[in-house]
Amino acid sequence: MKTAVASRQARPSRTDKNGRLSHAGKKIWRSRYLYLLLLPTFVWYIVFMYAPLYGAQIAFRDFMPALGITGGKWVGFKYFIQFFKSEYFVRLMKNTLGISVYSIVVGFPIPVILALLMNEVRSKYFKKGVQTIVYMPHFISAVVVVSLINAMLSPSNGLFNQIIQMFGGDPVHFMAEPKYFKTVYVLSDIWQTAGYGSIVYLAALTSIDPSLYEAATVDGASKWKKLLHITLPCILPTIMTMLILRMGSIFTVGYEKIMLMYNPATYEAADVISTYVYRRAFEGGEYSFSAAVGLFNSVINFIVIIVFNKISKRVSEVSLW
Repeated sequence: MKTAVASRQARPSRTDKNGRLSHAGKKIWRSRYLYLLLLPTFVWYIVFMYAPLYGAQIAFRDFMPALGITGGKWVGFKYFIQFFKSEYFVRLMKNTLGISVYSIVVGFPIPVILALLMNEVRSKYFKKGVQTIVYMPHFISAVVVVSLINAMLSPSNGLFNQIIQMFGGDPVHFMAEPKYFKTVYVLSDIWQTAGYGSIVYLAALTSIDPSLYEAATVDGASKWKKLLHITLPCILPTIMTMLILRMGSIFTVGYEKIMLMYNPATYEAADVISTYVYRRAFEGGEYSFSAAVGLFNSVINFIVIIVFNKISKRVSEVSLW
């Protein structure tokens, strides 16, 4: 009897539920203008991110443009198996993962270091000047960046080859040698994105309580100890969040810049999943096969971000959800 009464008391009544719903409705109504500001974002995601997922089914169909998305014959995992058995599978995975890991290991710490250095600058005008200079490359198109790379690495009159020749060396065909491709790509990407990427960390640094530094100064802590025991721990959640997001695209390398940089001589080291999908879809007309490869790539990225998010939660207690 007591158990029945206790369970009845523990169970929320319909009145309580209606009260909570009414309270939630009032909160939403009070913040209606803020929700209206969010509405365009939701609409954009629904129209351009979620609605196109309907077309992902062509990865499992023998798609023909004349028949529409649902008109093709259902073939199951045919194109996935075809990709796994292809001679390009291992090379594509190795190149994609190699460029991404190289970029994370070498490039991910640079914006953090840049933000820490700029945070120590006390001259207002010098700091603004440096920020302007390091932010500018982000707004340069990939076409211009690759043109600059070709000009600077030209074997005939490029800056780097002129320096090599000054020291008695022979010109190096950087853009035609597979062994140099990953390094050229990653370093140019760091140059283009590091400055803009430091904005997030600069914002995190401004949120640190100044009283922590004042207390550390009173205790006689050096700048190095302040960095290790105050600055880095305070911005660690931001660093881990950005790292988790970066890991979520570890199998995604932008095809625009690579397609502008590579040539038949560097396919061995430069061909990645995104460029392969582009070639098979738009040059070969194999839309179902390309959709299968792209869907496989997305699923792998999704699995990686979930796994890394759990690892981050256990190690640093920082996670996306």
